[in-house]
Amino acid sequence: MTTQTFELAPGYTIPRVIRGGWQLAGGHGEIDREQAVQDLVAAFDLGITTYDCADIYTGVEDLIGAARQHLKQTRGAAEAARMQVHTKLVPDLDVLANISRDYIRGIVDQSLGRLKTDRLDLVQFHWWDYTLPGHLEAMHWLKELQQAGKVRNLGTTNFDTDHLAGIIDSGIPLVSQQLQYSVLDQRPAKQLAALAEDKNFSFLCYGTVAGGFLADRWLDQPEPEMPLENRSLVKYKLIIDDFGGWDLFQSLLAVLRQVADRHATDIATIASAWVLRQPHVAAVIVGARNRAHAEANARIMEIALSKADMAEIEAVIAQSAGLEGDVYTLERDRSGRHGNIMHYNLNDGRV
Repeated sequence: MTTQTFELAPGYTIPRVIRGGWQLAGGHGEIDREQAVQDLVAAFDLGITTYDCADIYTGVEDLIGAARQHLKQTRGAAEAARMQVHTKLVPDLDVLANISRDYIRGIVDQSLGRLKTDRLDLVQFHWWDYTLPGHLEAMHWLKELQQAGKVRNLGTTNFDTDHLAGIIDSGIPLVSQQLQYSVLDQRPAKQLAALAEDKNFSFLCYGTVAGGFLADRWLDQPEPEMPLENRSLVKYKLIIDDFGGWDLFQSLLAVLRQVADRHATDIATIASAWVLRQPHVAAVIVGARNRAHAEANARIMEIALSKADMAEIEAVIAQSAGLEGDVYTLERDRSGRHGNIMHYNLNDGRV
């Protein structure tokens, strides 16, 4: 398979598909640890050598660390060194008012230990509540850890344009912003894209298949009734509603299926390939439960959508009014439809 790459920062190149780790977190069903490690290594062998995780993804940093250790023991240190890991640092909402340099250092050291490395390739910082001060200080504490050699690159997760501009203008050498981006949700293409152009940072995109809704299994299916089986499906069903509802969603799936037929692939692959074609997108982050899923994900990099393909997809998107606001604005409103399903304190027991 062909591995497309992107230079995220000078001297730091990643594949354009990143192996997501969220599906391996506690709460998504029992995980066979040995099989999970083998599946992570399988993605590596397919050219997906960069992995995404977070301090709040229960057990995932440990699993990726075990995969790194497996590579080191079976193939040598040089091969293990090719594994790149992007983690997120997400302080609990309840911690924000009293966040400290020691807290940030402690989380970084914890991630280093779990991932069995002496330097984190990319730390992506998230802040739940802009009314609470401290996110700039926290980013500068991370910069200190970067200068100390514990962190290679700095990024953010789900910051809006104004606050991201403030972070960059304060002297943080930001290389990326992780955010939600899909054929259903083009909020990053608004003002944030202009900032990315001006300040030279890239997007790492999750949600490209809308939690599994952008898939063949939903084509020609009736609208599901609430409650749905998990919080992820609820989250993305709300995105579908705001996109224009189930009927417009079905029109989009039908067009994606037509494009997929021309490329001998599936709807999910085309949906992610569309995101890769958007300005400032460095990579898409996709989950995989097994080797077969990893093989399908690797094929995203092989799809070359034509102008006609893009025009057909964008003709349906043009029928949508689009989601309101900047990146993650809907999700930050804890009293709103999108925000009230979020979990804001995921580090139980951590001070």
